[in-house]
Amino acid sequence: MSRFDFQIHATDGRARTGTIAMHRGEIRTPAFMPVGTAATVKAMKPQDVRASGADILLGNTYHLMLRPSAERIHRLGGLHAFMGWNRPILTDSGGYQVMSLSELTRRSEEGIVFKSHLDGSKHLLSPERSMEIQRLLGSDIVMAFDELVPTTSTRDVQAAAMERSMRWARRSREGFDTGGDHAARSALFGIQQGALDQALRKASADALLDIGFDGYAVGGLAVGEGQEAMFDVLDYAPSQLDAAKPRYLMGVGKPDDIVGAVERGIDMFDCVLPTRSGRTGQAFTAHGPINIRNAKFAEDQAPLDPGCACPVCGKWTRAYLHHLVRSGEILGAMLMTEHNLNFYQSLMADLRSAIAKGRLTAFANAFRASYRREG
Repeated sequence: MSRFDFQIHATDGRARTGTIAMHRGEIRTPAFMPVGTAATVKAMKPQDVRASGADILLGNTYHLMLRPSAERIHRLGGLHAFMGWNRPILTDSGGYQVMSLSELTRRSEEGIVFKSHLDGSKHLLSPERSMEIQRLLGSDIVMAFDELVPTTSTRDVQAAAMERSMRWARRSREGFDTGGDHAARSALFGIQQGALDQALRKASADALLDIGFDGYAVGGLAVGEGQEAMFDVLDYAPSQLDAAKPRYLMGVGKPDDIVGAVERGIDMFDCVLPTRSGRTGQAFTAHGPINIRNAKFAEDQAPLDPGCACPVCGKWTRAYLHHLVRSGEILGAMLMTEHNLNFYQSLMADLRSAIAKGRLTAFANAFRASYRREG
C-alpha cells in the first residue's frame, strides 16, 4: 500500500468521488470523519463507529497533549493501539483549541504560549511541537499548525494571521519531513486561511502550493459566519487549491452544509454535531433534526427516522429513546449517537453514489426539499 494516494473516480459538476489509499486502509470520498477528541468517539465503541461506515477518525492534538500526553500515548503503542482503532486517524494541529479554550494566550512568531484549561499549566505550541505531538500520536494525516482569527477581525488582522500561518506552514512542512519512519508512512495537509476575503484566500493558496502538501484544508470557516457566507467562500476557495489533491473543510457541519460543500468540490469533513447532538437528545433525520426530549414523543412507537436502516431505528422506538434521554440513562446517549453517526455516513454514501451516477444535483435538491434545519 502506498503512503498516500488520492484517486478521483468520478466527477459531477465541481463535486468528486474517489479514494484515498493509505497503509491503514482506504478512505472513500466525500468522507465524514467522526470526532474522537480525547481518544474516543464519545458514547461509541470503535467497532460500532466502523460499522456506521466511517473510514477515518479525527483526534485532537490539544486535548491529547494535555491528557494523557502524547509521550504517554507513544509509550503505550500509539493512538491507534491506545483507543483500539486500526484504520486511519487525522489529527488537527491544536491551534483552534488553543485559541478557543485557553483563558490566556500569547502569540509570537515562535508559536502560541497558553495556559491549560485543565490545570492552568503553561505550554508552548509551535509548528515544530505540533508536528512532534502528532508524530508521537502516530497520526496518519497530520495537519499543519496555523493561526485562526475571527472572521469579524479587521482585514489587517486577518492578513497578518494568514501570512503568519503560511510561515508556520513552511515550518510544519520542515518539521514533518524530519519525522523519519512516521513521515514515510503518513501525510501532511496544509490549511488555507484568509477568512471571507477572496484575495487573502488566493494568497494563502499560492503559498501552500509553493510549499507542497498531500492535501489541503479550507480553514477559518464554520466559526459563526453563517451558511450563505461560507458557501460564498466555497464558490471560489476549492478551485484555488490543487485539484488533484483532497480538499478538507474543517469543522463542518450540519447535513445541508455538507451537501452544499460537496457540490462545491469538498472531499472531507469533520464535526462534533452528530455525537454532541446525540448526547443532548437531538437526532438527525431525513426531514431535519428532532428533539427526542419533547413530550410529543413519549408514546410515539415509530423509529427515530422511518427511512433509516441503522440498528437503532431497526429495534427501538422514539418512545423508548424519549424515556432514556429524559431519565438521563447512559444508553440513551449511546443509541442517539449511534443513530446520528449512521445518518451522517449514510448521507456520505448517498452523495458518493449520486456523484458516480451523475445525479448529484437531483439528489441534493431532493435532500434540501425534505430536510428542515430547524425541524
